[in-house]
This record gives sequence, structure tokens and C-alpha cells, in this order.
Amino acid sequence: MGAKTDSLRPEIFDKEIVDFSIDSRTTEAGELFFALSQPDYERAGFNGTFADAHNFIAPALANGAIAAVARSERVAGDQKLGVLIDRLLLVDDAIAALQTLARKVYQQWGKPVVGITGSAGKTTTKELTAHILSRTEHRVLKSERNYNNNLGLPLSVLQMVSRGHQPDDYDLAVLEMGMSSPTHEIRRLVHITPPDVGVELMIAPVHLEHLGTIETVAAMKAELIEGLKAGGIAVLNADDELVMEMKSKTNGPVLTFGIENKADVTASGIDASRFGSIRFRLQTPMGEAAAELPMTGRHNLMNALAASAVATALKVKPELIADALRTAKPPKMRGEVLDFAAGFTVVDDSYNSNPRSLLSMTRTLAEASRNVKRRLVIAGEMLELGPEAPAMHRGAGREIAKLGIDVLWGVRGLAKEIVAGALEASVAATRFFESSDDAAAAALDEVRAGDLILVKGSRSVETDKIVAALKERFPIAGKDKR
Repeated sequence: MGAKTDSLRPEIFDKEIVDFSIDSRTTEAGELFFALSQPDYERAGFNGTFADAHNFIAPALANGAIAAVARSERVAGDQKLGVLIDRLLLVDDAIAALQTLARKVYQQWGKPVVGITGSAGKTTTKELTAHILSRTEHRVLKSERNYNNNLGLPLSVLQMVSRGHQPDDYDLAVLEMGMSSPTHEIRRLVHITPPDVGVELMIAPVHLEHLGTIETVAAMKAELIEGLKAGGIAVLNADDELVMEMKSKTNGPVLTFGIENKADVTASGIDASRFGSIRFRLQTPMGEAAAELPMTGRHNLMNALAASAVATALKVKPELIADALRTAKPPKMRGEVLDFAAGFTVVDDSYNSNPRSLLSMTRTLAEASRNVKRRLVIAGEMLELGPEAPAMHRGAGREIAKLGIDVLWGVRGLAKEIVAGALEASVAATRFFESSDDAAAAALDEVRAGDLILVKGSRSVETDKIVAALKERFPIAGKDKR
């Protein structure tokens, strides 16, 4: 880590670090606090302006942190930090120090890593993969929540040495690897934990504000395959042309998954007639088995096939994969199906959105056949789409209208273009709301028995407030409202 420790109190070296923190507000006793600042974020490829955490070292120490990792040049000449110098580990770059520490932990552990990337579906696939492997007697370390960037991945790795855990507690790691800029973020991530198995889910027009073109998105995502260990297995989406081009990035084995095109791991006999469940026959190079996924949408079936391909790469038999899939659950706000006692159903997919995933989820609603009287889409603004964003929103509205949706609401900013596109295609039941708070208030009076409602939007649009308002007013089926 290259930290200068000369000025530290001698007794600090005898204390055990119980965890690692980058937020002084949640720092607890026994933790090591990393004081991140703008120069660190910029060197790590983060977009935006960030608070200087050196201003919060004192509160972190007051909360019980053993010591803080701080940038040498920032501490120099700062009188307030000078009085804390005996509890500071001085480094050139706090984020680089965090990453170096995680890499050292990984190197000492030395067991297999599954790296997962793609423009959508990373968290769901990570959860499905970890679930299958855990159910087949693997002790799995996985990324927490959507910890997939240059901070989240090292913090996930450091779980191995946090809160009483030891590296020997884990047989393998399943880690998300994300990116949002052309600064080679994934290249940094695979340097920390080179994958033994690398999964490429799909390439879609996301983060174009920073990346410019979908070809640049593909190039940045391909760094996962380029960073595989020697002999590592590339798991590629056979239904995505840009993903399949990544075969040229590796000399190692390739395992494909898909539905439309020929693939090593695929699904046949797909039955999605029961909303919230997909039945199919899982086919792998090791055999086949009847399977059921308790999730909604073809995109989630693809995520399940990707996870099944990882398990196949690790020599898990298809019948064991199928058995594990039956007990899988979608991550929170990523396609959760909520049945309300009042007779309506909400699909909570409010964590993120892009044109491709919005249309995929809308198509799922359109194909639903169970006692549905109305199909409603509440679509939030989709962010970081670049200069073509207005046209992409309007195009999404036109496509949604073609799918036969009864009601379409747009929420915030460019979602007005979604509504405009739908009106061009003659969907009369449309509304636009300036905020998710406004949409939530209106939804309370709109919903009725027989409604099937999709709530989706980019995270900062906060369309989850709509779901929260409905859950506050109406009890979930089978549960008493408290």
C-alpha cells in the first residue's frame, strides 16, 4: 500500500481492524477509515465532484475508527489534521491504497473468481450465480448490493477479512464489474481480481453521455475478457453480436448462452404463461433438466442462463442447477413482483433503466395472460444516454405503444418524450409528472383491481417512491398491514 506509518501511535499496531469504511457517518468502532478526495476519484475514473473526506476524519475517529488512511499532500500544512497525525496512515492516493489492499488479500487467498459485466442484468446474474453455487456446496463470497466499481469491488473483496471472516471461509468469489466512462475502469478491476470465469451479458446504449458510442461501450466491457487469467473461461451471450465479437479477445475456452442463436447453454420449451414464473428445459453440454425460474421476463431467463453457464463451467450438473433455480429470488427493485390484496400487481424494476431493458420489461407485461384488465407502465427518465437521449426516449414511447399498453405515465425530464412518442402511436391514456412524488400521489388514486403495473426508471429519478407509496397505502396479499 506504500503507506507512511512513522507517526502512528505504537499501540495502533496491536489493534485488530474489524472492517473498512469510506463513509464517516457509518464508521464504527474498530474500523479503518479511508479518506477519499477529488484527486483520488479523478485518477480512478469517477465522473462528478465529490466531497473531501479529509474534512470528516475527526468524526470518523470519534465514532471509533482505529485510524484513517489519508493523502499525504492533503494532510501537509493542515493544522486540524496535524493534531491527528498519530492516527493517520499517509498515502499518495487513498483509492489506490484501498485497491492495493484488496489485491493483496486476493493474492493471499488465490481461489477462483467469477467476474460479471454487461450493460444490464449484472446484479441479478450475480445473485443467481451465487445462489446456484451456494446451493451446490460452494462457499461463495459475492459483491454486496451493486458494489461493482473501483470502490465497491475492493470493499467486496475485503469482506474476506472483515467482521470475523477469514479468507479460508470462501471457495470462490462472484463479483460484479461495472463501468461508466472510457477510463478503463474494468481493466483496473481485473487487475485487482483477475477472473477465472468472465461473463459478458449484453451491450446496450448506456452511459453514452460519457462513452459516446455503443462501440466504445463494447470495447470497455471487453476488458473483462482481455483480463481473464491464462486459460480462463469466457461466458458470452450468443444472442448479442457485439458480445460474440469478444471471442477474439481470448485464446482460452468459450462457453456461450442464449435463446435465439445456437448456444452451449440454452432453454427450450419455454413456458411463460404464469406471470412471475418461467418454465423451461435447461440444456447444457453436461446434459439437460426441467427447470423453473420464479422471475418475470425473457431478460431474466437470459440472466439465469448466464448463471447456469458459469455453473456449467465449474462442472455443476444441470439437474443441480435446475433445482437451485427453483428457489431463486429477484434482487430488490429489479423485477420484484408484488401482489397486493386489493387485486393489482406491481413489477418493481425501479433500480435502473435504459431503452432496451424498459422495452424488455414492457414486453413481459404485454405477454402476461393472467386475469389482467389493464396494463400500466410508469417509466422514469433514462439517464446518461448522450445527445441522442430525446430521440431514444421518444422511440421507446412509440415501441411501448405498439405493445398494446393501456396506460403510460412518464416521470421527470426526458420521460416527457416517452409520453410524446406514445401519443404519436395513438395511446390516449398518458400523463407526465415532474417528479416521482407527484406520480406516487396520483398512483394512489389510479390503481384498481386487475391492474398489472410496471414501475421503472433510472435510480436517481427515484421511481421507487411510487412503489413505496403503494405499499404504504395498500397491504401486500397475504400480509396484514401494520
